[in-house]
Amino acid sequence: MPKLSVVVPFYNVQTYAPDALKSLALNARDDFEFVLVDDCSTDGTPALLERAARELPGAVHVRHERNGGLATARNTGLDAARGEYLAFLDGDDWLAPGHLARMLAAIEALSCDFIRTDHVKCTGRARSVQRVPYGPQGVVADPRTAILPADRATSVDYPYAWAGMYHRRLLDSGLLRFTDGLRTAEDRPWIWRLHREAESFAVVGLPGVFYRRGVSTSLTQIGDERQLDFIKAFDEVLSDVREDRESELFLPKAVRTYCAIIAHHFGSIGRFEPAVARKLRSMSAAALGRMPQDVLDRVLDSMDAERAAVLRRVRGGRRRALAGAAS
Repeated sequence: MPKLSVVVPFYNVQTYAPDALKSLALNARDDFEFVLVDDCSTDGTPALLERAARELPGAVHVRHERNGGLATARNTGLDAARGEYLAFLDGDDWLAPGHLARMLAAIEALSCDFIRTDHVKCTGRARSVQRVPYGPQGVVADPRTAILPADRATSVDYPYAWAGMYHRRLLDSGLLRFTDGLRTAEDRPWIWRLHREAESFAVVGLPGVFYRRGVSTSLTQIGDERQLDFIKAFDEVLSDVREDRESELFLPKAVRTYCAIIAHHFGSIGRFEPAVARKLRSMSAAALGRMPQDVLDRVLDSMDAERAAVLRRVRGGRRRALAGAAS
């Protein structure tokens, strides 16, 4: 059994894949494997991965016959992974030399279910370190204690799967798998489930992942209907939290985060295609209607005036539509 498996999905990233693959080579060890998942790329990415399968130590090459999206590609990689520990990287990002070995040493020393790390955000030539929003470092804790408070950024607002390392027991219990088919926000139900159901975690800093922003092929830059999967993702978060033994404690956080994401999308609604923008309005209104209304009232009262006003308009439009249909 390899000590570590790294799952790396690729989709039409021929410009950036060489950086990712080179960084894996600079992290290679005899007991590491790299599961390279080609999500049915249509550019030059497959040729790059075929070459890597021959030349990169520890490479395992898997190819989808149909494009399934990031969540499904990660699951395919998890199915193929054999390691005692697991990590992720996206095909348009890269790692600092030796980063994987440092993370592995940290999680083994701490003997916890998972660790979370800082990362470096890269926008053009600009670089900035993004910190895990959790105070103590190098201290093993109950992951549930890192979900709150509701009105401040916490560990569940830092959902990046590649910013950490995970023991195989989480995979064996089902906690590392993503919801198949989610095209965006696939990491939101994942991080919530991890923090609610895993037994131990720690934050260790180690900003060795370089996260490339502003990539034209990234779904975050494309205003088509796939972006609306954030509603499916957060509906799943709400459903899971409602079943939690401390649902009353965690629901305000889940509702507030859902509302913040809806308001964020309305703040940049001009980037969506007109039909998608209309669907965003109707789906967001319906989503607000599905939330526990007493919790939603308290959340809106506690949010800043600008976002609360946007959300109240969306909510009010649905109420008017329902009243009109009933009359």
